Amino acid sequence: MAIEIKAPTFPESVADGTVATWHKKPGDAVKRDDLIVDIETDKVVLEVLATADGVLGAIVKNEGDTVLSDEVLGSIEAGGAAAAAPAAAAAPAAAAAAPAASEGEDDPVAAPAARKLAEENGINIASVAGTGKGGRVTKEDVVAAVAAKKAAPAAAPAKAAAPSAAAPVFAAGDRIEKRVPMTRVRATVAKRLVEAQSNMAMLTTFNEVDMTEVMALRSKYKDLFEKSHNGVRLGFMSFFVKAATEALKRFPAVNASIDGADIVYHGYADIGVAVSSDRGLVVPVLRNAELMSLAEIEGGIATFGKKARDGKLSMDEMTGGTFTITNGGTFGSMMSTPIVNPPQAAILGMHNIIQRPMAINGQVVIRPMMYLALSYDHRLIDGKEAVTFLVTIKNLLEDPARLLLDI
Repeated sequence: MAIEIKAPTFPESVADGTVATWHKKPGDAVKRDDLIVDIETDKVVLEVLATADGVLGAIVKNEGDTVLSDEVLGSIEAGGAAAAAPAAAAAPAAAAAAPAASEGEDDPVAAPAARKLAEENGINIASVAGTGKGGRVTKEDVVAAVAAKKAAPAAAPAKAAAPSAAAPVFAAGDRIEKRVPMTRVRATVAKRLVEAQSNMAMLTTFNEVDMTEVMALRSKYKDLFEKSHNGVRLGFMSFFVKAATEALKRFPAVNASIDGADIVYHGYADIGVAVSSDRGLVVPVLRNAELMSLAEIEGGIATFGKKARDGKLSMDEMTGGTFTITNGGTFGSMMSTPIVNPPQAAILGMHNIIQRPMAINGQVVIRPMMYLALSYDHRLIDGKEAVTFLVTIKNLLEDPARLLLDI
């Protein structure tokens, strides 16, 4: 009986998807809940699992094809695995019988100790050149063959290091071009960034923050923090999220969005945290971040990072968000102008922490400094609001006790 393999039911915000990877070929045996095929959407990669045991039948949608919600991708022949298994088992049996039939034809003369050692190490005694009298295979011959076998895998990594088709490596002087299609995630990011710059009156304001107090606090308590919160590590992002949620309370326009002729003010702070993955930049969302502790924020970000690397982020985790924070400093960026993620009105950019000479109370001292950038939609946020919002974040980070005292 043929069972249809269907694409997942996409949410209203996702029109269609693309078949990314078939993990099985027609004729392959599958078990219930085996991963069959990946469907890439504008936001995440969705996994389609087998709903029954059997054999993969015809594939209707090939890799690269566009699919709609609940569209048929292929089929599974239920119960086919039982028939396939004996056939597969028959081949090894026949192969095992073949040596028995030929045994004795080319079976070399070998010492009993040599035969035993060869069997223990998976060495075909017929492949060992004998150096004993009359070509007899000695124990020393087998020892040499075992040593050669162990040395052979050392050459294997050279094959594994070969460049993949998706990420070619060209030698110096090569005049070769390779054309590969954009992934849906990359194409969607490109489209949305262009739309944001075309449809918004986007400006960026900059400031700098002295990270001395945050770094001292983190250095003093990071070990105790990790022990107290079941291995959750204290990073810098949680301080920025807490500072941002406090600033958003004071400047609600920065947390708002434009819907047609209306301004929508949000009474909650759903903070998108930009995470880099193999498929491009993704922005999972911390829901009600204003209610979260530093440990909850760090734990949530760590979970998002792992899911992004594994391609396990869900559609719900990627949807929504009222404000975004992106950290280019992770990759060494000193300054940039982040692009707002519509329909949000603003995005905060963090950058690299650099030791720089600063004038403090008439003295030149070395301080760990970070540039901050706030890109915002000038249709909704006035310049004064944007600048004051960024100064508020700066002040909260330079005196982090204010975050705890809510002042």
